[in-house]
Amino acid sequence: MTEATHDEAHGGALSERLNWLRAAVLGANDGIVSTAGLVVGVAGATDDRSALLTAGLAGLLAGSMSMAAGEYVSVSTQRDSERAALAQEKRELRERPEAELEELAGLLRRRGLSRDVAMEAAVQLTERDALRAHARVELGIDPDALTNPWHAAWASFVAFTAGALLPLLAMVLPSADWRLPVTVASVLAALALTGWSSARLGGAAPPRAVLRNAAGGALAMGVTYLAGTLLDVAGV
Repeated sequence: MTEATHDEAHGGALSERLNWLRAAVLGANDGIVSTAGLVVGVAGATDDRSALLTAGLAGLLAGSMSMAAGEYVSVSTQRDSERAALAQEKRELRERPEAELEELAGLLRRRGLSRDVAMEAAVQLTERDALRAHARVELGIDPDALTNPWHAAWASFVAFTAGALLPLLAMVLPSADWRLPVTVASVLAALALTGWSSARLGGAAPPRAVLRNAAGGALAMGVTYLAGTLLDVAGV
C-alpha cells in the first residue's frame, strides 16, 4: 500500500468514527429536547406523577423507535448505493481494464504524484487488488467496512433513549414542588454538554454551540409548558 493510500484509509476510518460519535451526540440531544418538551408540557397541565411518567415513557419509546427506524432506512439506502457503485466498478474493471488503470493513475496525479510515480502506484495497486484500489481512491469506499444499518439503528436507539431518560427521571423522581426547576436545570446542563461535544467534534467554537443548543431547549420547554398551562386553564 502506498503512503497516500494508507493515509487515506486511516483518515477515512477516523472520519467514520467521528461521524458515529457526532450521530450519537445528536441522537442524545434529540432525546433530551423532545422528551423534555413533552414532560414539561404535560407538567403545565397536571402534576399527576403517573400521567407524567406515562407521557414521558410514550415519548421515549416513540422517539427512540422512530430514530432507529429512520437511521436503518437511511443507512440501508447508503449501503445499497455503495454496493451498486462497487458492482459498477467491478464491471468496468472487467470490460475496460486499461482505461480504468489510466483513470486510477489520473486520480493519483490529482493528489500530487508525478505522472511516472502515479502510473507505477496505479499498476501496483491494480495488481494487488484493483477493485479495492478504485473503491478507496475513486469512490471513497472501503469494501471491507460498508455501513451497517443495524449498527446505526441500535446506536440511534441507545443514544436517543439515554438522552430521553434524563428529563423523564428529572420530572418524575423529585417532589411536585421541585420537578420543574430540577428538570429545567438538568436539561439545560445536558444540552450545554451535548452542544460543547458536537462543537468539539465538528471543529467549531464551543461557546456559540452551547448557547444555541441551550437556547433551543429552553424555547422548546417554554412553548410546551405554556401550551400545557393554557390547556389546563381551558379545562381541556
